[in-house]
Amino acid sequence: MRSPIRRAVFGAIAVALLGGLGLTSCADPRRTDTVDAGLAPVDTSVTVAPGPTAPASPSPSPSASRSPSPSASRSAKPSLSRSPSRAPTSKAATPAAESNIASRLHTIPASTRQLIVVYSSGYGTSVASLETFEKVNGVWRSKFGVMSARIGTKGFSDSHVEGVSTTPTGVYGIGSTMYGVNGNPGVKYSYHRLVANDYWDENPGSPTYNSFVHGTNPGGYSEALWQTVPQYNYFAVINYNIPVRAATPARGSGIFLHVMGSGGTAGCVSLTQPDLLRVLQWLAPDASPRIVMAPSQNLGRY
Repeated sequence: MRSPIRRAVFGAIAVALLGGLGLTSCADPRRTDTVDAGLAPVDTSVTVAPGPTAPASPSPSPSASRSPSPSASRSAKPSLSRSPSRAPTSKAATPAAESNIASRLHTIPASTRQLIVVYSSGYGTSVASLETFEKVNGVWRSKFGVMSARIGTKGFSDSHVEGVSTTPTGVYGIGSTMYGVNGNPGVKYSYHRLVANDYWDENPGSPTYNSFVHGTNPGGYSEALWQTVPQYNYFAVINYNIPVRAATPARGSGIFLHVMGSGGTAGCVSLTQPDLLRVLQWLAPDASPRIVMAPSQNLGRY
């Protein structure tokens, strides 16, 4: 009977010596499942299995220190249910979780709570993407995800001029009235259903240049709005060059957010009609919305 007793005593002494030397078993790779991706490193003393090698843990009873096998000791590791006690790691997750295009922009007015960002892979393409964001408790959150868009057939331009099919870069507001060949789809803005002789004045020599007019064709590049379908089934005005700034050549006019046609535009931004309606119905004047337009590599300007 003495031999088993001696082996038990020697075993207990060995465990105590190893604990005193700080020697532990290797960390279980699955332990990382209890930490959200992108968080700051967690103090491993919190997550190690309880036992004689974890100084911060209460001293276990002799029976608890003698695990029948290595696999049994691993089962004692903290589970996901313990994660709420690690408050610092939960807070660290917030900035990473909210990182998006909108959160990296720095020239958006403080009063703006809705944001549209239109971007492409470079200046020479008419293929673009559009994203929407809304500010909730001071944090920009994605609204509808990424939408496929088209811009001017000659891509973006930092110096758009009248008559050239480029889309002007920059940050702009949304016009106070929305328009369409079709009836009001339920927008929060004033809405004008287009009728015959409704034009957008795109004649730089006209006193009403870059504005909606009803009556005689103003000439120049002016558009007969009621005849342009499906593009003008519904559209919002992007306030580029509004109010007009005198320039030679003229800085351009008639930049809209409208229904997508078969390809690039004359300088506007276009979406499929279902996507456009979602955006137009969401936009609200009291949220002071802005639209940002630029190649993706230059969004840092704004």
